[in-house]
Amino acid sequence: MRSAGGGTPETWIVTDGAVGMEAQGLAVAEAVGLPFTLKRVRPTAAMRLIPTPFQLLVPSQGRIAATESSSPLAPPWPRLVISIGRRSVPLALAIKRLGGAFALHIQNPKVPAGLFDLIAAPLHDDFEGDNVITTFGAVHSVTPERLAEAGMDFAPRITDLPHPRIAVLLGGDSRAFKFPPETGAGFGQALASLVRETGGALLITPSRRTNPETLRAVADAVKDVPHFVWDRAGVNPYFAFLSLADAIVVTEDSVNMVTEAAGTGKPVYVQSMPGRSRRLARFHALMRERGATRPFVGRLETWDYAPINDTEVVAAHIRRALRLEPDG
Repeated sequence: MRSAGGGTPETWIVTDGAVGMEAQGLAVAEAVGLPFTLKRVRPTAAMRLIPTPFQLLVPSQGRIAATESSSPLAPPWPRLVISIGRRSVPLALAIKRLGGAFALHIQNPKVPAGLFDLIAAPLHDDFEGDNVITTFGAVHSVTPERLAEAGMDFAPRITDLPHPRIAVLLGGDSRAFKFPPETGAGFGQALASLVRETGGALLITPSRRTNPETLRAVADAVKDVPHFVWDRAGVNPYFAFLSLADAIVVTEDSVNMVTEAAGTGKPVYVQSMPGRSRRLARFHALMRERGATRPFVGRLETWDYAPINDTEVVAAHIRRALRLEPDG
């Protein structure tokens, strides 16, 4: 790919290090096609005392100077800056101002939309504007090609596991939800009962937020039925599990994981957790209305829906804005 505009043909992805946010930025950057660098950033002590919206009153160079980053925040400035989460907003806008980067923000920035060139906000954020693309759930990198490759590489490790194979994506504690060991034990028991009824197997993977004791409780509950539990050693077989599963069960705390699961077009079940979030409740209602998900109640059903992935819609808009064209 090449850029017809000025600046270095590179993307900076600016995040505070949250895995789910990074995944969304990486998905869009990969789809756009420019070389990219991930910048994990955080404000220094003095800047942390200033509420995020008021950080915009600090001159751009001052915002840069008051930020710690995993790699330098200095020229040459990027052609495209992608920010995710409201805490990355002041820095992304500083980079845009200093270097003239095209600025995309993912999710509701909690500032006027016009400060960015483009915003990709999920429908459940209820954020609109002339430069806002409304996505269904989170943008993500689940594609048929990626699933096929991951599944092919991992398949030899589970050849003995019977069908239906049920992928189980475990989340963890968040501001809105809790996932203690006792909840994990009950969830695991329901999964084990399902496997006994169907004659299938479980493919279980935790996230970084999954408490080790909760993972252990789930694993203990399913130890007597066919299963594979990723023990966090080596590469996470997350995409392989999505590829090789016949159905998917996801805990309700993660918009990312639910949307990624729905990117497969396979039946997706959502497991409830202790806690409550109005924003996520709206998200789950929309996913059920779309026909992608159903609550997990301990049984398997079959249904069809179009895989959900709006990443290319966002990337195509950026490529047009930057006048990117295939080489040759």
